Amino acid sequence: MDKSKVGGFALWVLQVVAAGWFVMGALAKFAGAEPAASTFEAIGWGDWFRQLVGVLEVAGAVALLVPALAGLAGLAFVGLMAGAVVTEAFVSGGSVVLPLALLVVSGVIAWGRRRSTARLLRRLTSAR
Repeated sequence: MDKSKVGGFALWVLQVVAAGWFVMGALAKFAGAEPAASTFEAIGWGDWFRQLVGVLEVAGAVALLVPALAGLAGLAFVGLMAGAVVTEAFVSGGSVVLPLALLVVSGVIAWGRRRSTARLLRRLTSAR
């Protein structure tokens, strides 16, 4: 197996693991499980924002499994996880380890799938 195939396989493994992790996080948010409920309460935006983030996590998890959307989903998760790191560090006082790890994994996916993201953006902009 050549180096590019190993890299592609490793990216798919990361995408599947990250998608599973984001779906599990979304399910906890939908159920109102701790620490999600208290974290979103500490933010001050309440249940609607917790539900919205859960929906975004599910949509992003699905997009991680669609080849043309995986890089864009990784990029979106970088932003979402950056917000989670800041929230954990400065609002809820929780551990930043998990959101920081997911931010790094999302960044690796976004970088590894940058060519497919560029193709998608070219298609979208040339369609105008």
